[in-house]
Amino acid sequence: MKTRMKVNGKFVNAEVEPRTALGDFLRDRLNLTATHLGCEHGICGACTVLINGEPARACLTLAVACEGHEVVTLEGLLNEQTMEVLRQAFHRHHGLQCGFCTPGMLVSARDLIRRGKAGSAQEIREGLAGNICRCTGYTDIVKSIQSAADECARLGITSASCEPSKVPA
Repeated sequence: MKTRMKVNGKFVNAEVEPRTALGDFLRDRLNLTATHLGCEHGICGACTVLINGEPARACLTLAVACEGHEVVTLEGLLNEQTMEVLRQAFHRHHGLQCGFCTPGMLVSARDLIRRGKAGSAQEIREGLAGNICRCTGYTDIVKSIQSAADECARLGITSASCEPSKVPA
């Protein structure tokens, strides 16, 4: 089955099996390996990507269901201000250990900051309820996100300025 979607700012036309999960398509066909496949049941959140700007589980979404939609993976957010602040905060506050959950955590954390839902530890913990980390106990992840949210506010990074920078092709 033919499908056409925009992935990380570039249009992609591909022939895919109707049963192919978006996560498998991104990793196996487009070599976008930051999208981690953990449980493949939508529970762990490691495969979180953005579909039309909203977080979604790539393991539960069929690639053909993204026909005409925009998909952004962690790789597509490399040049974004909020993501840069988050990466620095995760490094500074030791918000990762093995790193398997980190791509999904970062995409989810970015969404929390964009929506103004990273104001308190409780709010962040509730916002991350769909992301499982088996290594950290979440304390340093929450500190990282709080720090990043504070830094974004200090720098005046708003949800309107959270769009990926345009990188020449």
